[in-house]
Amino acid sequence: MLETSGRLLRLLGLLQAHRDWPGSELAGRLGVSARTLRRDVDKLRELGYRVDAIGGVGGGYRMAAGSSVPPLLLDDDEAVAVAVGLRTAAGSAVARIAETSVRALAKLDQGLPSRLRRQVGALSSALVTLPSPGPTVEQDVLIAVAAAVRDHERLRFDYVAHGGGESVRDVEPYRLVHDGRRWYLFAWDTAREDWRRFRADRLTLRVPTGPRFTPRNLPAPEERLGGHFAEAMTTTRYRHRAVLTMHAPAHEVADEVPPTIGVVEPLDADTCVLRIGSDSLDQLAVWTAAFGFEFEVREPPELAAHIRGLAQRMLRAADAGEPAS
Repeated sequence: MLETSGRLLRLLGLLQAHRDWPGSELAGRLGVSARTLRRDVDKLRELGYRVDAIGGVGGGYRMAAGSSVPPLLLDDDEAVAVAVGLRTAAGSAVARIAETSVRALAKLDQGLPSRLRRQVGALSSALVTLPSPGPTVEQDVLIAVAAAVRDHERLRFDYVAHGGGESVRDVEPYRLVHDGRRWYLFAWDTAREDWRRFRADRLTLRVPTGPRFTPRNLPAPEERLGGHFAEAMTTTRYRHRAVLTMHAPAHEVADEVPPTIGVVEPLDADTCVLRIGSDSLDQLAVWTAAFGFEFEVREPPELAAHIRGLAQRMLRAADAGEPAS
């Protein structure tokens, strides 16, 4: 299916060159038989593209007059996915992305076949996206970082840490990560010789980029890299790292525990593991109690002792506030 879609896009590109194409030449460009070419042209017509047949030896094809901007090659699900993505982009902490998304939606509306335009229009007008609070990252920064990731080029940038300290960093960039609120650069810090994450809105790139590097092995398989990053953000960076068995399905716990606070891993249909961290045992104890689920502390042992002491203190406070019998 993907191969067919790619071939249709190449065929469209050739037809939009505003010239008559002999069928044999088109088939040769696409590496298909004349029969397959006829089927592909029929598929384009079914999707709403106006492709005319031309006479002559062997026949040929051209894009019909007035079809320089034909409908987009999107099915229903793809069109809805693009519309939702553009509408929700306003909350992605990228500067000026809301205005850009509106312009892109207008172009999408012009290029869609009429049967999809009504669906996408209804969805676009009904969706409301809350803007992301706090600082945003410039689009140029994301593009430059993404290009360095693609080309395996080192980056140098000025960085402002959470506490306000400033430094110049030299890194091998590997991924851009979006956690729903913020954009991060996941990279190998050449000076510290370790993996680091950097808030994209706190870095100022120095140009040009550095020399090319040979990619090293990531600290986790590609399919688990998001979980590795989430665990580093929510657990390993803190002084106290808790592992809890939660007596509730993973999806219910995940509804109460944002991914910026803890990592949820299912055990079975009724229990899951929650990994969460904090620099304060008091905060960990209050968080775990406030989630509203029965749980067991697997580690660290000092958290279990702290919860017992906190529970006794809370009971004494409650008893002291009761009227005398």
